[in-house]
Amino acid sequence: MKRNTLTSQAAPFVFSPENQEKLTEIIKKYPKGRQASAVMPALDLAQRQNAGWIPREAIETIAELLDMPAIKVWEVASFYTMYNLEPVGKHVVQVCRTTSCWLRGADAVFEACKKHTGADVGKISEDGLFSIVEVECLGACVNAPMVQINDDYYEDLDPEKVENIIEKLRDGKEIKTGSQVDRLNSAPVGGAKTLR
Repeated sequence: MKRNTLTSQAAPFVFSPENQEKLTEIIKKYPKGRQASAVMPALDLAQRQNAGWIPREAIETIAELLDMPAIKVWEVASFYTMYNLEPVGKHVVQVCRTTSCWLRGADAVFEACKKHTGADVGKISEDGLFSIVEVECLGACVNAPMVQINDDYYEDLDPEKVENIIEKLRDGKEIKTGSQVDRLNSAPVGGAKTLR
């Protein structure tokens, strides 16, 4: 998943009727002449519709719908890591590598992700199920180390917990999101120690 190129899908991109309706409602939230402000949700809709990535044709369609230069849409899409500009696996595993996660074992979690998915950073696993991305701070520092897989957070991880999550994803089983050590939100592991 290169961040500096735009892959083409060699077919025109058209929003589905449902997504076109959603986008129309989103655009209505902005004052007349300011529809370009809807670029981020438009990119998200296009990515969700197109198997998790945004092709060049979607950039051009969004630019036309929002009456803005395609380069401006590209600038947004290429700036944010949440947008994929090349095909990805069914499950995009974003591994946080920032200080809090790193101090609590993100390196081991990262290696476990690579080992058990069969993917490397920026690559898709041979079975097409997984892509791995390194990211900076996903905002769950108190429950580090953590990963985000598609829209869900998995926190308080270690290599064994990562392996379990990946195997459940591979088998299509339901997985508990959030803390993997039964922590309540960001409370101390094991529950409150004072004020009982």
